[in-house]
Amino acid sequence: MRTLRILILASIGLAALLPAHAQRIAPGLWEIQMSMASDDGRLQAQMAQMQKQLAQMPPEQRKMMEEMMKSQGVGVDISKGLQATRVCISKEQAERDELPTKQDGRCSHEPMQRSGSTMRMRFTCTDPASRGEVEIKLQGDKAYTARMTTDTTDRKGQSRRVEMNQQARWLGADCGTLQPAPGR
Repeated sequence: MRTLRILILASIGLAALLPAHAQRIAPGLWEIQMSMASDDGRLQAQMAQMQKQLAQMPPEQRKMMEEMMKSQGVGVDISKGLQATRVCISKEQAERDELPTKQDGRCSHEPMQRSGSTMRMRFTCTDPASRGEVEIKLQGDKAYTARMTTDTTDRKGQSRRVEMNQQARWLGADCGTLQPAPGR
């Protein structure tokens, strides 16, 4: 479950790897839909188990979890699972080419390679030990797709490969009650 939690947080922060060189994304409310799969099927089984647990969660506990995520700048409807999240990008973050992420020093990345509207980058993390690649394709200032492949080693020393795909779209300039997540 720890690896799953880290992968979910990493996927939410994947947008933070988007330094817009020639193109900027629009400030406002963004929806990020994602799918994740591991080569051994364990991640899919964990996601299914988590979905089952979320569906059985009492309404007050669900609301508390949604509020906890919201305090971190991530909007999630727990009843729909964690495949779709919402984040708010402030005008200042967009102007600084900064997107929300948690930078805790566990990961480093090579400089972004850009060719037209496609960006590629490699990264290495220490906890859990992992390395991978990201490819992001901007579709104007209001949409992008991303694909991340991560090779990780679990605490038992077993290697795993996880692939995550995202589709992000701008929902509008007004973030409602969702506050921008802390930047880099």
